[in-house]
Amino acid sequence: MLGLRGLVAAPPATAAPPPRARCSAATTTTTLAPEKKTAFHGRFPLAIVPAAAASLSLVLWSSPVHAGILSGFTGLESVPGPDLPRVEFLEKWNAENQKKYAEFDSRFKSSKVLKDLLEKSKQNKLKNEREIQDKYCLRGAEWGVGDCSTEGMTDQEKEDFITELKKRTGAE
Repeated sequence: MLGLRGLVAAPPATAAPPPRARCSAATTTTTLAPEKKTAFHGRFPLAIVPAAAASLSLVLWSSPVHAGILSGFTGLESVPGPDLPRVEFLEKWNAENQKKYAEFDSRFKSSKVLKDLLEKSKQNKLKNEREIQDKYCLRGAEWGVGDCSTEGMTDQEKEDFITELKKRTGAE
């Protein structure tokens, strides 16, 4: 009801005015239908154009977007190519190379060098994880938050704990 204040109501609808005539003889022979036909002069009324444009835009806007004319086409890659002639020499050479590469791979996987590198990698990973944990523990102890919080410790215990963490992390 609050939004309707200040609005002016439309005037009531009335019946169509009587047709105008130039003389009294014209009023007796003229009817209402010919006057309606001459109002548009055989053209569309201009009020229909914006409504038609809005309707057309809604219809086109609500339709799904397609990738294009060939959007359902799978492409030339899906068509199998012709069988190429087999060259016995190349097939034999390829088989020998595959066998040689498989042997090299198995020899490398069982080599002492690879085992040493994998062991060093595991040790470095554990060492780096521990350093990161110590760094965050030191920060938490200094701020008094987290798992390494120093709440409830005496001043001497706090200093000893933080000093030990600084030694571990190399911050000191």
